[in-house]
Amino acid sequence: MATIFTKIIEGEIPCHKVAETDDHIAFLDINPIAEGHTLVVPKREVDYFFDLPDDLMQSTMKFSRAIAHAIDEALSPLRTGVIVQGLEVPHAHVHLIPLYKTHQVMALGHNVEVSEQRMEELTQLISDEVQV
Repeated sequence: MATIFTKIIEGEIPCHKVAETDDHIAFLDINPIAEGHTLVVPKREVDYFFDLPDDLMQSTMKFSRAIAHAIDEALSPLRTGVIVQGLEVPHAHVHLIPLYKTHQVMALGHNVEVSEQRMEELTQLISDEVQV
């Protein structure tokens, strides 16, 4: 059975896409823990991040770096943090979280409210800075 991420990749479920390549997609998390919280997902459906083949894990992290730099340019956080937890959806993915203050909570489940209009603005701001 296809994961929700596979359904997003295949266009069955809409998302706030900031970038896409042949092998990866990046989109805003619908339950963000900070404005600009972005998911990087390899298109190949593999449950556990550390089961990704070496080349796909490397390209996922390289793509994540490009998206993190775009977040940094677009939103000017102190830096962009990363979480690879992998429990929410059985499809390998990376969480990129802009850190706006030194003691910001960086834990999944500590969501912030972001309006649909702001999600659209964030999508555009970040996607304008992506260089892949």
